[in-house]
Amino acid sequence: MSYLLVFVGGGLGASLRHFINLMCARLLGTGFPWGTFLINITGSTVMGLIAGYLAFRGGASQHWRLFLMTGILGGYTTFSAFSLDAALLYERGEPGIAALYVLGSVVLSIAGLFAGLALMRHFA
Repeated sequence: MSYLLVFVGGGLGASLRHFINLMCARLLGTGFPWGTFLINITGSTVMGLIAGYLAFRGGASQHWRLFLMTGILGGYTTFSAFSLDAALLYERGEPGIAALYVLGSVVLSIAGLFAGLALMRHFA
């Protein structure tokens, strides 16, 4: 059941991400990645709202958590999960590890993308 909840939620989140990307491109142009920018900010904000609600009010079942956070928000943007992980490290009193995680994730992810592009250019 948990896989089905994540699957359905992920499909909904990815569809919403696609819709927002299209709307931003139509309304704001493609000179700046407005869709991704907006999605990362809104996804992280909603992740904070849900995580805060669950931490301070509780009450949601594991199924709801999987559907909303892993499914919908995971399909919408993985940046929200990244943001939550960074915040949890910081809140646990590990700001240095949090900073290393943020910097390392961003730098190594972009480096990985460039490495993948370079490899494909080389072999294409």
